[in-house]
Amino acid sequence: MEKDTKRLLLRTGNDEGRPHRRSSPISLTHPVSPPPKRRKLSEHPPREIAGSETASDVASEVTTSDEEERERQKPISGESETQRPDIEKTDISKKLEGPSLHSQGRFSSPFHLTKIRDLVPELNIDAVTLEDILGDPLISECWEFNYLHDIDFLLNAFDQDVRNLVKVHVIHGFWKREDSSRLQLQEQASRHSNVTLHSAFMPEMFGTHHSKMMILLRHDETAQIVIHTANMIVRDWTNMTQAVWLSPRLPLIASTQPEGQDEEPRTGSGAKFKIDFLNYLRSYDTRQLTCKPIIDELIKYDFSAIKGYLIASVPGRHNVRDDSPTRWGWAAMKQALRAVPVHAAAKSEIAIQISSIATLGPTDNWLKNTLFRALSGGQDVSEGIQASPGFKVIFPTADEIRNSLDGYDSGGSIHTKIQSGQQAKQLQYLKPIFCHWANDSVDGAELNATVPVQEAGRDRAAPHIKTFIRYGTKPASSSSTIDWALVTSANLSKQAWGEAVNTTTGEMRIASYEIGVLVWPALFAEDAIMKPSFLKDTVNNNDDDGEKEGAPVVALRLPYSLPLQAYGKSEIPWVATASHVLPDWKGEVWTE
Repeated sequence: MEKDTKRLLLRTGNDEGRPHRRSSPISLTHPVSPPPKRRKLSEHPPREIAGSETASDVASEVTTSDEEERERQKPISGESETQRPDIEKTDISKKLEGPSLHSQGRFSSPFHLTKIRDLVPELNIDAVTLEDILGDPLISECWEFNYLHDIDFLLNAFDQDVRNLVKVHVIHGFWKREDSSRLQLQEQASRHSNVTLHSAFMPEMFGTHHSKMMILLRHDETAQIVIHTANMIVRDWTNMTQAVWLSPRLPLIASTQPEGQDEEPRTGSGAKFKIDFLNYLRSYDTRQLTCKPIIDELIKYDFSAIKGYLIASVPGRHNVRDDSPTRWGWAAMKQALRAVPVHAAAKSEIAIQISSIATLGPTDNWLKNTLFRALSGGQDVSEGIQASPGFKVIFPTADEIRNSLDGYDSGGSIHTKIQSGQQAKQLQYLKPIFCHWANDSVDGAELNATVPVQEAGRDRAAPHIKTFIRYGTKPASSSSTIDWALVTSANLSKQAWGEAVNTTTGEMRIASYEIGVLVWPALFAEDAIMKPSFLKDTVNNNDDDGEKEGAPVVALRLPYSLPLQAYGKSEIPWVATASHVLPDWKGEVWTE
């Protein structure tokens, strides 16, 4: 697909293929928590921008009135999906029960993308909405964990007949009693008798409650876990690229079901996931009982249908040498990958795609010797010379933010810094591995004309998603197989993944709460391979299965196009704390 053509796939557009200008995107027009602060946009009225996620993992939000929001949610140009019978339809109810065997030897993607409001239906095939997840009237209880919360927005996603009956528990990280964000949440919750607030235990000064998850209990005596990448606010579920992992619906343990075995549960099994998930929830109860009620409920459920490994972080100091059954941060990845088959060939590549890069240090010591080393593990299935994988970091430039659906406003959710001396040194060692999000930069490295381009359909939906993917048999391309994939709330930071281990004590320190799910092909079928899928959650029957003829194929829905485009010599990443005077497609500039 040509570069100019891609922009014509927006739901509305002018002759240049860009969206018609609006006074403010829908995704920025709903009250949120924390409360707003000012940011100037030259030649335009200043907007209210909420307290921001910094480069250590968080994002800013813009607010306006509920009335404007409702007006902006009306269909554009009278078009609706029901008027487009040519668009592929999917059974959302089945999709929300986890990956399925959709045809002989082929599994749908375990990860889903969220629907983008301002894209045409062709680019939203198999995408899910918050209403898809929460709109079932059989939901009786919801535990919602996040950094930013809009309680009214959350409640509106439930079925209208039960939204005032569902027991909703909101877990947040605003622990200071005088915190204005906490006070605003309390004011919102006070209007709903079915909402209970819980403040997470936050022992680390620079940590955040950054996990993004929901636990759903249902009247049909099943439970479901939803791990995703979006804040619980309007903007994150509108025009930002996000991902969702949904567990199967978990039944109650049958009374006749035998007790679990004494041996250690298999890596990637539902039994192992349950142990780690309950241990994650127990971390909230260090100072006061917060999650004990939901822990007591989940113990009763059978997790055996889950195929995935929990990769989570909890704040505190953790000994990586003790006999704890659950590891956190980079130590959890290191432990999990010991059981994951990987191709240690010279062309293996790990793509780290994030929305925030914190201060990692003036040298690449932590990045290479702690995080990259943990990500490089695995059971080698390659023949010949073994080699460490290469690494790529996918992060947008200012041009990609300017041309995104929300323009500069989307940049308030995407963070790194390059201004200080230490940050400039960090840029020097990251620059050689930086790649574009949209992969169509005129100033970027030239793509290999012999390698076909596969479009993911999200190049204009700015990324708040976080993915870590190991491409096994070739550098990241549409013909590569995938060794493993992680969707997580964790960005590229020491706060999220943990400091380097103290060689004397064996301890590593984590500042924030994070949560994600790691998957690999062998979880779904013996001898399976995992292939990238584009524009939908499945791979075509006529796709080349790669190195194993007749092998089962697991699709993995990618949020970005392949092959990746490296930064050009003159390009630098988007910096939200810098001024950008070149107007975005709406004619606005960004002044700090």
